[in-house]
Amino acid sequence: MTTLWNRKKKTALIKNEIGFTCGISQELREEQLLRYALNFGGDGMQIIRNLKIVIVGVGGVGSHTAHMLARAGVGHIRLIDFDQVTLSSLNRHVCATLNDVGTPKATCLKKFCEKLCPNPGYFSVEDKVQMYTKENGEQLLDGHDWDMVIDAIDDVPSKAFLIAHCIGKGIKVVSCMGAGGKSDVTRLHVADLRTATCDPLASKLRQSLKVVIKNDSTYSEDMEKLTVVYSSEKAVVKLADFTEEQKLEGVHKFGAVEGMRIRILPVLGTMPAVMGQTLATIALCKMGNTIFSPVTGEKIGRNVRNKLLQHLKRREVKIKDKIELATNAKPANEGEREGRVLNGTWVGPVQIDTDDVEHILEIWRNRCGITGDRLGTVLELVRWNLSKPSVCQNLVVMGSKALKKFDECGKDSMSIYIQQTIENRLRSCRVDSYS
Repeated sequence: MTTLWNRKKKTALIKNEIGFTCGISQELREEQLLRYALNFGGDGMQIIRNLKIVIVGVGGVGSHTAHMLARAGVGHIRLIDFDQVTLSSLNRHVCATLNDVGTPKATCLKKFCEKLCPNPGYFSVEDKVQMYTKENGEQLLDGHDWDMVIDAIDDVPSKAFLIAHCIGKGIKVVSCMGAGGKSDVTRLHVADLRTATCDPLASKLRQSLKVVIKNDSTYSEDMEKLTVVYSSEKAVVKLADFTEEQKLEGVHKFGAVEGMRIRILPVLGTMPAVMGQTLATIALCKMGNTIFSPVTGEKIGRNVRNKLLQHLKRREVKIKDKIELATNAKPANEGEREGRVLNGTWVGPVQIDTDDVEHILEIWRNRCGITGDRLGTVLELVRWNLSKPSVCQNLVVMGSKALKKFDECGKDSMSIYIQQTIENRLRSCRVDSYS
């Protein structure tokens, strides 16, 4: 009863504060964000409170992203969208109702988010009722040093210009691919753009970015920096046919904006919602310094995992024999789990099992950690730092060509970017089974 009474008192206090001061106190704000603070810790939560994020496209996907970022305590959000709420958009927009039909989506969402925290000292949101284009894009992003841009545009040219602008300015960007015509949530993935498959929007975007981004030498690195949410489900639902009215008057007269799709794309409202929530999760985890290691690609079978493990064991035996011969060291006892360091190189038995191999392949997305190659190459597990043991946090997946160069020239022959990328990913590995 005491707990219930306290809750009633606190509810009355909240209503009183919001009703008379158009805001909430620091104490209530901290309680509002308590669950997030427990998840991200004090330092991570402080980063999130200070974040400035732009969301371009606040329809079915972007609206779900925006309201979750607002609920999480993000300090400032800018919403950019030219479109208005329609009857058909009510099946997927996070907050729009019949009363909002005809109003700009960005304005509708702004009013909703402000109700979550009506104190501008803690949270502010602005709306830009304009379409993002190559011509006005820079102007729409003016005014702040943005920590992240979230792309929820469904127009490929505008999408490509936005991503290219962010990459050029060094702004972190997360992008959503197509949600229309999809319904299988088990086929949603988080990956870089190069990995996205079975998604027509991703394919078109890759082609457009090759044209927009002029520096071909950095294209592969740029695409690896770009995190995308996509569905590998093959859409089988067709676009809606033109109506008789559209056919009689000319279908070109019915487009909201010149050059954009006219026929209606079937949308199961839950799919853009899930994808929008995923974008918010990525943004919060990336910026809040929480380890986020997406699992991508098909799982490798147990036989292949065993084969990779056996290859690693043979490689480690060769390294051990070579070092022991060079240092005249006494061979270790057979079956000994503890390794030792000889002449700066750790030698000893492999410290992982087949379950660890599966985890490592997930971390490296079944691809070579150096080249990104996945198809047409033989993959091997390789110790990154020879002075450390063969644990998950020190094993990299490499293709045969990359491995040959690594053995001949060492990791210093690789670019600083590749070295940093590999070391960052190694830090995201969990503790090994044998640890």
